[in-house]
Amino acid sequence: MRRILVTGASGFVGGHLRPALRAAFPQARLLAATRGESVADWDEAVTLDLLDQPSCAAALRAARPDAVLHLAAMAAVGASFRDPLLTWRTNLLGTLAMAEAVRAEAPEALFVQASSAEVYGLAFQQGRRLAEDAPLLPANPYAASKAATDLAVAEMALRGLRSVRLRPVNHTGAGQSEDFVVSAFARQAAMIAAGRQPPVIRVGALERWRDFLDVADVCAAYVAVLRCADALKPGAVFNVASGTPKHVGTILADLLRLAGIAPRVEEEAARLRPTDVIRTECDATAARDTLGWAPRVPWESTLAAVLDDWRARIG
Repeated sequence: MRRILVTGASGFVGGHLRPALRAAFPQARLLAATRGESVADWDEAVTLDLLDQPSCAAALRAARPDAVLHLAAMAAVGASFRDPLLTWRTNLLGTLAMAEAVRAEAPEALFVQASSAEVYGLAFQQGRRLAEDAPLLPANPYAASKAATDLAVAEMALRGLRSVRLRPVNHTGAGQSEDFVVSAFARQAAMIAAGRQPPVIRVGALERWRDFLDVADVCAAYVAVLRCADALKPGAVFNVASGTPKHVGTILADLLRLAGIAPRVEEEAARLRPTDVIRTECDATAARDTLGWAPRVPWESTLAAVLDDWRARIG
């Protein structure tokens, strides 16, 4: 890998992926695809608009990448309910524009699509651990847009795109926005501990079980794909998961313990999803066997990092 292009480079995962790529491929040029914003510590910046096909094609001609890691997306489920059209345009049409540009301008490049375990949706109601061949039954606009993108990228592999799809479960870490559950809990806990919020923490549904990973483990999966690129069939797909769901209410309790507070917990209707499943559980055997990937970061370390990050952010 001599030149690696990352879309969504300025986002949460992109910020953690850059040092992971730097460590794994020290001789590679790391290129950040941006909409014009400045990005630090990348070797080059390439400006493009995912919703403009000529812009994507021109960027690919300039970048000449050996691999494209496509992370850019509308990633928050709550936001997808508020603006489904923007979610669909960004996640589906933006990905198609990028993938077609890769196919046309850099046909030898590996295209790695950041999909999501959310694509399984209501299939989790089967009550078993789901592998990659489970049906895609998305239950929210974000998941539906990702499922459509997932299928489109798989079809493009039949037309010559060297594509790989990763379906990671929920992941968190320092720098994540409060649009995601663990970070939302941690921000409120840090605010209460600092005396900047009344001792009431507002939550969505706590009686849920979700698989969570540290963002560093998800970044390690992207690195593993690049290392195994020559051995992977076009269209390959991998779950990225621990296989052990965590109780959301227990995650909140652990964060409150780490913060040293005991606030009142109130459920807030605005934080509930119109459609939801009780338990999600994915099988990541394929990633372990084919990529040599497995999660490494202890969950307690992840929670501490998220809480410490919010303490620093709020001062």
